[in-house]
This record gives sequence, structure tokens and C-alpha cells, in this order.
Amino acid sequence: MIEKDLYERALRVWGKQPQMLQVIEEMSELIKEILKNVNRNKDNLNELIEETADVEIMLAQLKCCYQIEQQVADYKIGKLAKIERRLDEWEEKTRKQK
Repeated sequence: MIEKDLYERALRVWGKQPQMLQVIEEMSELIKEILKNVNRNKDNLNELIEETADVEIMLAQLKCCYQIEQQVADYKIGKLAKIERRLDEWEEKTRKQK
């Protein structure tokens, strides 16, 4: 996979610690843009797109760094199933209240 090669290259060239700090920086930038959008009703869709892409790239690099891609994918499946169950319960409860 070309992306994985790129992530490994970034880790090799720039180092694990600086890249993991970059993960945190990108996540904080996304948080800042979400807060602007929600709290201040700012029309910042382009910034949300940019920061979301940055975070997704850095999260993929984090998974590569710790070699946890499969474990995260497996855990995500369980989490999504739990969300689905909770949504089903919520919708059922809402239907009964009507």
C-alpha cells in the first residue's frame, strides 16, 4: 500500500516522537475548527475539510507507528455494533412515546 509506505517513511525520516506530537497538533486544530463552527456558527466548512483530512492522515500514521491497524479495525467493528444497538433502542423508545 502506497500510503502505508509514506507513513513509514515519515516516521523514519522525522521520527516517532515528532510525528506523534504532530498527531496531537492536528487533532487540536480540528477541535478548534469544530468549536468555531458549533459555538460561533462560523461558516468554516473548508477548514473542517482540511483539518479532518490532516487528522485522518495522522491517525493512520499513528496506527502504522504502533502497528495497530488490525486491532483498531477490529475494535471499531465492535464499537459500531454497539452504536447500532443503542440507536435501535433509542428509535424504539421514541416510537413508543409517540
